[in-house]
Amino acid sequence: MERTIGFGIIGCGTIAPWHADSVARIEGARLVAVSDVVEEAARKMGQKYQANWYTDYQKILEREDVDVVCVLTPSGMRKEIVLKAAEAGKHVVVEKPIEVTLERIDQMIGACEQAGVKLAVIFQNRFLPGPRRVKEAMEEGKLGKPILGDAYIKWYRTQQYYDSGGWRGTWRYDGGGALMNQSIHTIDLLLWIMGPVHSVSAKMATLAHKIEVEDLAVATLRFASGALGVIEGSTALYPGFASRLEIHGENGSLILKGEQVVAWELKDGEQIPLPFPPQKAAAGGQADPTKISAEGHYLQLKDMVEAVRANREPLVNGKEGRKAVELIRAIYQSAESGEEVCLPL
Repeated sequence: MERTIGFGIIGCGTIAPWHADSVARIEGARLVAVSDVVEEAARKMGQKYQANWYTDYQKILEREDVDVVCVLTPSGMRKEIVLKAAEAGKHVVVEKPIEVTLERIDQMIGACEQAGVKLAVIFQNRFLPGPRRVKEAMEEGKLGKPILGDAYIKWYRTQQYYDSGGWRGTWRYDGGGALMNQSIHTIDLLLWIMGPVHSVSAKMATLAHKIEVEDLAVATLRFASGALGVIEGSTALYPGFASRLEIHGENGSLILKGEQVVAWELKDGEQIPLPFPPQKAAAGGQADPTKISAEGHYLQLKDMVEAVRANREPLVNGKEGRKAVELIRAIYQSAESGEEVCLPL
């Protein structure tokens, strides 16, 4: 019988239950311990999931029965934790965005590689059937030459959402606004399906919130393939709408609304029942970050357990998780300078 993979959770905020519930569903995995600097949050979560709880995450790293740690702290506070986790020989799962600057991300990737531990970045939508179906169609050449790839993330967050944590809406700890924290999931899918971006031109603004960072951004892209694209990302558009990813090639068009394929139009006449899949897993996060499905987290953490057992890379490793951050940093650079920015940075 295979040894149980023990998990620790560092940071017991909004997303932590998605990780804890997912670990509970995975055969051969269990949640061993949780930590948070707020004692009440750590105790409450530890009691709910029958796990040891601490206010000092180092206590988790000292445990021999913890194999994997999920780092769920504010984005700009993750590097130091990940470096210490790698030094302690723990595999690491990090929520998106992996960190707030490429320099900090590269230090994290390097530390995990040097220590011989796995590093996974949560982009759970890659594991859902709708996005995977579109990705497979592109890989199989059903669309032919890619022409246009668009991501529309017209979401809404209240001012109270940003006020609920001193780190929200700050460059230092959030790394950015609507793009870096909400739109990043759809931007990751865009890159995953369309391939790397060659250059970007962008504008951004803060129009509906009292925050440091953007609540609206628009970018035009040229992909390395020669295709063009658009990203529109916002948290200022009431009441919030399901994200849309539109992929066009010379032989057809595919559209994702949220996690469902809603358009499948190919010149060869191939059809699939729409929407695909027929049921949505959840309402989505367009107006409330707590309304996302847990299925993607479960599938991604299950992949991490399998990666540890098989000694292979997780499907979304640190280098994959870096890509969306690099594009978003390029968008910010273009918006600030007023000039086109070429990648890689």
